[in-house]
Amino acid sequence: MGERKEDRLLVARYVGDGAVLLAFDLDESGIDKLAGFAIRCKTPNRGPYLSNEYFLPNRLNLQESLTREKQAGSTQAGSDKAPFQMFHWIHFPSAGPGEYQYTVYPSYFKDDGSLELGASASVDVDLSYHAFPGLEVGLTRGYVSSQAYVDRFHNQLIRPGQKSIDFDTRPYLTQYQWLGAHARRIVFEFLQECKADPSIYVDVFAYDFDEPDIIRTLCELGQRVRVFQDDSESHTKSGAMEPKAVDALRTSGANVKEGHFNRFAHDKVMIQKKNGEAMKVLTGSANFSIRGLYVQANSVLVFDNPNVASLYETAFEQAFTDEDKFKKSAISSQWYDIKKSGLPQLSVSFAPHSTPFSLDKIADAINSATSSVFFAVMEMGGKGAVMTALQNLGMRTNLFSLGTIQSEAELTLFKPGIDSNSAVTSFNFLEKNVPEPFKEEWRGGQGQVIHHKFTVCDFNAKSPAVFCGSSNLAAGGETSNGDNLIAIYDPKIATIFAVEAIRLYDHYRFRSLHEHSTSNKPLMLNSTDAWAKPYYDPKNIKFRERLVFSRATQKDWQV
Repeated sequence: MGERKEDRLLVARYVGDGAVLLAFDLDESGIDKLAGFAIRCKTPNRGPYLSNEYFLPNRLNLQESLTREKQAGSTQAGSDKAPFQMFHWIHFPSAGPGEYQYTVYPSYFKDDGSLELGASASVDVDLSYHAFPGLEVGLTRGYVSSQAYVDRFHNQLIRPGQKSIDFDTRPYLTQYQWLGAHARRIVFEFLQECKADPSIYVDVFAYDFDEPDIIRTLCELGQRVRVFQDDSESHTKSGAMEPKAVDALRTSGANVKEGHFNRFAHDKVMIQKKNGEAMKVLTGSANFSIRGLYVQANSVLVFDNPNVASLYETAFEQAFTDEDKFKKSAISSQWYDIKKSGLPQLSVSFAPHSTPFSLDKIADAINSATSSVFFAVMEMGGKGAVMTALQNLGMRTNLFSLGTIQSEAELTLFKPGIDSNSAVTSFNFLEKNVPEPFKEEWRGGQGQVIHHKFTVCDFNAKSPAVFCGSSNLAAGGETSNGDNLIAIYDPKIATIFAVEAIRLYDHYRFRSLHEHSTSNKPLMLNSTDAWAKPYYDPKNIKFRERLVFSRATQKDWQV
């Protein structure tokens, strides 16, 4: 492999939940004839791959253009032959947790048009599941609409055609484990703890509720379970699974109350209690449903701490005994700060509130961010301080912002090219007129796929903040729904959510670009170094992207 004296490759790695963001930088003199970056991965075990060492593949190449209608080549090329023309890349490997090594090479065009790899830099990445002593964060894969799911599972359905709450899940288990990823694992570990210890009682807030193995396990616990189940229209209409879940739980001896506050009982929470005291709580954005764990992009957080769990138990007790007075209760009146050993600094609030005060903390963090704001939200049609702050990101020239939303209309917030300050993309999937090498994808049924509700501010700066939970971050929900919001001030947790935001953005932005590609504007790799120039243009959002991903991590750079 050739080397170039002027090359100075910098590689930063940010560890997410089973995924890694690799960010690259070069002195500007090193981008002359730059074709992109090749990445060689060494995995801890072979997993589904032919070898445990390979170049990450690229679905685009230098030989063929891609449009909605035109067919291209049928095979992926390794990035040594088809380099990534971006200054970052997200890898979400299927080989499982463990130690990975990534070797990054700048790839250059030679005079004859062939490629030459430059001097490399390697980084080691531990993709084992990480947790604080009192907190574990797990994310779903959210890739049922993806080429990865097509390649691995051939678009197999994830449930029988006839919906039920008691079908045999064993034929789908491999898919569930892959799609549910770390989030699914910690949900079932939490439930197994409850099942194994007869002294544990469980309180549950449920919204969408049809995952058979969760329902079966709770039914096995019988009288040790209380459930507050949402009974808004979508969960009581003909064909809804929630009434069947309620009937099964009541038959098992569980104590079930149904309600919806002013609109929805929107929490997704399980609380472990021993001797009447709350000890551990599971929360997040993931519903206890097939879609929540195996279709949607979601988060699950487990706090193994009685101080946090007791707050959730207070909220549950208030809702279970007198939901009408929740808005005026003490538990809904403020943010509760938690500073305990084994936990990052965090705060929790519980809705519904009389006024949406909880959103001010998040909006203030967005508005005062100095380097970056990343987000993934289900929709942006709501009102309130957070939605206003997110919608104003496109006017901010002092930071890099990026996010995913479900609604395609929100692509109007994305202004490509010069002076673009905010990158926003929507959910798209490859359904019709799909050219090779792409295969038709499956949406996973009706409903939201981007189901996250999180915002990350200054993820790799001195004072990062993450806001997550079940709230849709809109004023209407905070005053009408049963919800919880969590603020976490910790760089590791911020990095996990930032990597997730970027992962989803890259995944669905590609689908959006493909959806709108034409013969005049096809998708293919650039045959010159023109693709790299925007990353060094201070007026371009890509310039800010390169700086944000690299400048705060020099201690991790490999030269």
